[in-house]
Amino acid sequence: MNSKALLPICLAATTLAGCSLAPGYVRPTPPVSAQWPASANYGTTYAANPATEGQPDIAAIGWREMFRSPKLQRLIEAALTNNRDLRIATLNIEVARNTYRIQRADLLPSLDASGNYTRQRLSESTSGTGKPDVTSTYAVDIGATAYEVDLFGRVRNLGSRAMNQYLATEEGRKAAQTTLVAEVANAYLTYLADVELLQLTENTLSTRQETHDLIKRSFELGSKSRLDVAQSSMLVEAARASRAQYQRQVEQDKNALTLLVGREIEPELLEPEQLAQVQVMETLPAGIPAVVLLNRPDIRQAEYALKGENANIGAARAAFFPSISLTGSAGYASTSLSDLFLAGSSGVWSFTPKVNLPIFQGGRLRSNLKLAENNRDIALAQYEKAIQTAFREVADALVSRATYTEQLQAQRALVKENEQAKTITKARYAHGIDSHFALLDAERSLYEAQQNEILVHQRSLANLIDLYKALGGGWK
Repeated sequence: MNSKALLPICLAATTLAGCSLAPGYVRPTPPVSAQWPASANYGTTYAANPATEGQPDIAAIGWREMFRSPKLQRLIEAALTNNRDLRIATLNIEVARNTYRIQRADLLPSLDASGNYTRQRLSESTSGTGKPDVTSTYAVDIGATAYEVDLFGRVRNLGSRAMNQYLATEEGRKAAQTTLVAEVANAYLTYLADVELLQLTENTLSTRQETHDLIKRSFELGSKSRLDVAQSSMLVEAARASRAQYQRQVEQDKNALTLLVGREIEPELLEPEQLAQVQVMETLPAGIPAVVLLNRPDIRQAEYALKGENANIGAARAAFFPSISLTGSAGYASTSLSDLFLAGSSGVWSFTPKVNLPIFQGGRLRSNLKLAENNRDIALAQYEKAIQTAFREVADALVSRATYTEQLQAQRALVKENEQAKTITKARYAHGIDSHFALLDAERSLYEAQQNEILVHQRSLANLIDLYKALGGGWK
């Protein structure tokens, strides 16, 4: 084969370079305040400025550092391995990566080798000899078909869009992992809280049943009224109803955890521990909004999507200009197989450049450009909304963190006061000073206070998880 035959194609493919018509990308200014709300500074337990206080960036705090309870760590590990939503997000990365590689391949000419054999019969009028003739043709060649010379950056901008879509998908997987870690931790805390509430209710039911049995025997002996029996029975049935509720919730919590983990959970991991035993990092670096929010995976995902739509504008603009495509091949052709590869006598080549100049498209090109610009504006609005949503999530978590500590302390103090009130009321009732109704009211108040203590404790821990997630942690 004459290698000089492919020289025009190679020169065009490797030396021609074009400009990009995509608008220059400038990161939009975050549409949020430069500081967290002042109310978030009340009673804070987080580092407000990690740069000055020596605190690490939140993204550098892995979920193992955040959640130190062995059982919770094992549940999160299992979820990261088996959860189907995360698996889908990971597979989407492969889809986006291969899409980018396919698009990027258009920047280079595709070379194909082919061989063919043709045997045909020519009629008397077409053979040139006045007689019918049967001919055979053998051919092999290598060449490029319709390779577009990217003079105006259309192909490169499409490749840039595909690359940014791939990067956005990668960030989406990180965001999905952050969400999954937080959901597993919150589901585990909810399970522990409901188990504690169930245990509290069972103990309360047992105590109330014993009291009811004593009052009923006293009534039979004539020392208690029928009203005392009815009132104590009301407390017993209320506790029994609560027990059924918490039994249902505990089983539902197990189902929720199983779904998140993605497989059956080992029985030892469901052996309940006290909420007070759950070890969660309580000091988190909040930093400043512009630094923290732009590092969140979902914000980076939105920004890559914006960059992709920005590059697509360049591709739409390039469609207004002429496009050049190159088709060429070189090889051998002969009527005899034995003479096919004889240089000089059987060498063939072809080179076909093609210029396409759009003249009238019925407004299609202009509409495509407007569509690309509209998609860019939508991506910009989604990016800004993602930042605003993230700012609110962090601000809400910080405000809650500033109050949950005080609320939990107050709730624990309330439980102690209710315990003391019940002890005093029980003694006064035994001496005939207070009515049975007063004792029942004291018991109800203590039970409610104990329930609320468990719930506030669980919500306080959940708030730390929400803050960790909102600040962008959990994907490492």
